[in-house]
Parts: sequence; structure tokens; C-alpha cells
Amino acid sequence: MKLALTVCENRISPLFDCARMLLIVDIVDRTSTGRHFEVLHYESPFSRAAKLSDLGVKVLICGAVSDQFANIIETYGIKIVPFVAGAVDDVIDAYLTGGLYNAKFRMPGC
Repeated sequence: MKLALTVCENRISPLFDCARMLLIVDIVDRTSTGRHFEVLHYESPFSRAAKLSDLGVKVLICGAVSDQFANIIETYGIKIVPFVAGAVDDVIDAYLTGGLYNAKFRMPGC
């Protein structure tokens, strides 16, 4: 399974709509088996959703995301986990262990 996270300076980017970098994490049996970065050059909701789909992403973890982007991404069958904040490695570990819904990973005000 492929997990995508929007990243900026080793933290989750605050807004998917203008994020420029994705970290793609390969997961097998709730274990990270590989990682690589992908640059997001695409501006439109359709092209960003298509890029995620082309990469084989099944889950997207991000900060805030507009309804327009979220609706299109979800039509590709990609699950979105929005309003997440924190250091990338901590967020990945929390996702793998089922602890991502802990309040410490919520964006302020969410």
C-alpha cells in the first residue's frame, strides 16, 4: 500500500492545495518498506488527484485541504486523512501504530 504525506521542512504541510512536495511511503503489514519524494508541479485539483492515482496512493495524510481538492481526490478512491500536523516521522509512526487520531497530531483549531 502507498501512503502519501504532504511535506515541508520535515513537517506536514499546512495546506494540500499549495503543497509542493509529497513523501510516498510503501507499507507492507503495517511496516514502512521504502520512501521517496515526489515533487508536485500540478496546480489544478484534477491534475493533483491524477498524480496521486498514478503513483498508486491509497491514503493521503495532509494538513487542511479545500473541499474542491478533497472531492476530486476521493473520486479516485484515495482516502484522505486531513487536518494533521507534526513531524513527518512521528506522523508515519502514529499512522502505522493506529495512534494518528491522537490530539497531538491535530492542526490547531481542528
